[in-house]
Amino acid sequence: MNLYTFTSLLLIAIGVYGLLSQRHLFKMLVSLSVLELGVNILLVSIGYSKDGVAPILTPPEQIINPVDPLPQALVLTAIVIGVGTTALMSAIIVKIYKRTGTLDLSSNRGEDE
Repeated sequence: MNLYTFTSLLLIAIGVYGLLSQRHLFKMLVSLSVLELGVNILLVSIGYSKDGVAPILTPPEQIINPVDPLPQALVLTAIVIGVGTTALMSAIIVKIYKRTGTLDLSSNRGEDE
C-alpha cells in the first residue's frame, strides 16, 4: 500500500467518524468534504501507474505503460459534484439557522411548527 492510498483511507475514516459523531451541521459539512477529498485521492491513487505515459501524447508503438484516464475523469466529475453538493448543503444550513437559530441537530429534533 503506497502513501497516497494510506492517506486517502485515513481521510475517509476521519470523514466517516466526523459524520457519525458530530451533531453540529457545519462540522458535518466539513466532515463530508474531508470524506469526498479522501475518495478523490483514493481514485487517483488507484489509477496511478509508475512511469506511465499519456496515450494521447505518445505514438502507439512507444506506449509501454499507459496511464488509465478513467480515474482522472471520475475525479474531475466528483470535484464538480462535490462543489455543487457543498453549496447546496451550505444554503440549506443557512436556512435552518435562520429558522431555528442553532445548528445543533439535537436541539432541532423536537421542534415542529
